[in-house]
Amino acid sequence: MSAVGSFSGLPIDNPEALQDVEVEVPRPGPRDLLVRVMAVSVNPVDIKQRIALAPSETPVILGYDAAGIIEAIGSEVSTRSVGDEVWYSGDITRPGTNAQFHTVDERLVARKPESLSFADAAALPLTMITAWESLFERFELTKASTGDLLIMGGAGGVGSAMIQLVKALTGVRVIATASREASRRWALGMGADVVIDHRKLREEAGAAAPDGVDWLFTSRSAGNIEDYAEIVKPFGHITAIDEPPNLDLLALKSKSIAWHWELMFTRSLFGYDMCVQQQQLAHIAQLVDEGVLSTTRTRSIDDFSAAGLREAHQAVESGRMVGKIVVHR
Repeated sequence: MSAVGSFSGLPIDNPEALQDVEVEVPRPGPRDLLVRVMAVSVNPVDIKQRIALAPSETPVILGYDAAGIIEAIGSEVSTRSVGDEVWYSGDITRPGTNAQFHTVDERLVARKPESLSFADAAALPLTMITAWESLFERFELTKASTGDLLIMGGAGGVGSAMIQLVKALTGVRVIATASREASRRWALGMGADVVIDHRKLREEAGAAAPDGVDWLFTSRSAGNIEDYAEIVKPFGHITAIDEPPNLDLLALKSKSIAWHWELMFTRSLFGYDMCVQQQQLAHIAQLVDEGVLSTTRTRSIDDFSAAGLREAHQAVESGRMVGKIVVHR
């Protein structure tokens, strides 16, 4: 089958950073689905994984988000059938979705929203699961929750998903950061109540929530902990998805601010309660089909090849993406 692989962690402007390759079609294990991949999206984790690759004689296939059609199922599969149109976000311990066919554990997969194309669907799984777990597992928000949530990077993939989920499923007010006009408009369009400039974080967060915010979500922890300690309420909560080295959290202690980590791959990494992500994706698909949630795709590339994926990686690496970029067939 055709796939896009990498043999080492090269800069994305090097044509060899991602290459067209031919590899064997994977065989599904007992609980696996073999999916014909129709569309994928590129996330910051794809970039991190590619850059960190050690030299290899065999191609490493990246890619996590996917939407496609089930071609075959393993002997113990009970939740999906051949021909189902599905979406999922994969597993970092296995070859990725940047390929013609991909195998994935059925417990990570749900039927894709019927109202979305494969391209529009592929934009959502990883970011929606990350947002869902942060909001409803780390922060333990409910329909009855009120208060203020500050989302750092409100126009990014996770931020766009999180704003929608908060406004649809809780009573919480959303304050989002965005510095460019296009980012501000996008965050407001997703449903943010207030948009502030992350370059003036203390000043503008203080004006938006004078008593402090109850919850803060961040993908930008480095250099911001002192500011977070200032703008989060006593006994507030922070959830982070980045991993800056030597992160010092001591400034949070005087307010007893809780720090949470979120990695949406934790369940698949440890085989822990994996069916929960299938349930999350099924619920999200229902909300999409009901018109409550929308795709965050803002750009698509109709070129499922190394060239198309290099273009998508470059866009994500630029740091100027609004929403999500998708590569499709």
